Amino acid sequence: MTNFPFAIVGFDLDGTLLNTLGDLAGAVNYTIGLEGRAPIPVDEVRPLVGGGSRKMLAKALEVTGGALPASRIDELFPRLLEYYEAHIAIETKLYPGGAQMLDSLASRGVQLALVTNKLEHLAVKLLGELGLSDRFYTIIGGDSLGPNTAKPRPDTLLEMRRRGVAGRAAYVGDTTYDTGAARAAGLPCVAVSFGFNDLPLAELGATAVIDHFDELIPTLERL
Repeated sequence: MTNFPFAIVGFDLDGTLLNTLGDLAGAVNYTIGLEGRAPIPVDEVRPLVGGGSRKMLAKALEVTGGALPASRIDELFPRLLEYYEAHIAIETKLYPGGAQMLDSLASRGVQLALVTNKLEHLAVKLLGELGLSDRFYTIIGGDSLGPNTAKPRPDTLLEMRRRGVAGRAAYVGDTTYDTGAARAAGLPCVAVSFGFNDLPLAELGATAVIDHFDELIPTLERL
């Protein structure tokens, strides 16, 4: 099918394509436990996600007893990454309808990209463990292009365009990091209501909002 309006569709990872909340919460609670902090209920980890793992850790420390100096966060951060990498796909899974949605886009000749603020090697490992790597022509992490290039900057989405075929592109995300990056890159952004939304849906700045992946292709066709 060649009349689909987008040649490329990119996806955020955490809270958009995959429900990673349980495994992220496990890593966060392990790490703050090293500071004697009480664990955070899984649902309360949700608003901490979106800006990358280090920012997630810093926010978790803030809400469990107060911020720590950047030097101490620098010491704790590798411990979080080590724990998360060792437990990366215990609870994580595609959101409902995700596999069928990816199949439907691919059947329309759409190139699929994964653009996340997660470190690239962790994104690659996670997708590999879930058997999803081959679905994406490129996997771009928050560190792939160097420092200060992660969303909400547009750099990683512009790189997604550069690596892909010519034609229109759209992005799918769940937070203001995603909508902000898409806006700066000149791309429409569809937000998922079931993700780790950091603002009320009406305030995310998305081009459209969906409640289930069954709605994505019809929504993209209307954009």
